[in-house]
Amino acid sequence: MNTREIASGFYSAFAKADAETMISFYDDKIEFEDPAFGKLKGNDAKMMWQMLIERSRGNLKVSHQLNESSETIAKVNWTAVYPFSKTGRIITNHIEAIMIMENGKIIKHTDYFNLWKWSRQAMGWKGFILGWTPFFRKKLQQQTRKMLQQYMRYQPLS
Repeated sequence: MNTREIASGFYSAFAKADAETMISFYDDKIEFEDPAFGKLKGNDAKMMWQMLIERSRGNLKVSHQLNESSETIAKVNWTAVYPFSKTGRIITNHIEAIMIMENGKIIKHTDYFNLWKWSRQAMGWKGFILGWTPFFRKKLQQQTRKMLQQYMRYQPLS
């Protein structure tokens, strides 16, 4: 498979809520990073996708557009629409992903999105006031990692 097929396959599986297929595109030493979780490696990154899909309970809509690709890099714009579990507010998150591939697997995946925009959608005025701060980012990453660690205690990797 080439980079276009891998990136498209990953996001097509995401749109179908198929965590097992998504994870199959990742190398065992995957490095993932985004503003909400920070840096995750290996099984932590794989389990994050499984957790997010399970927790969405079918209320996640994902679309994507492959922008660029080379022999080793794919750039994808993707959108996730879902209710934020803590407030019930609907989030429309526009994300730019950069995926680096090696030997037919994704070895590095970085998602970029505006955390302040996300926080305003998720938390209203509190997100508007605090969502741009390093304090907010750090607190959010602590909470998401704790949530992931709790999930991983009770769930096997698909």
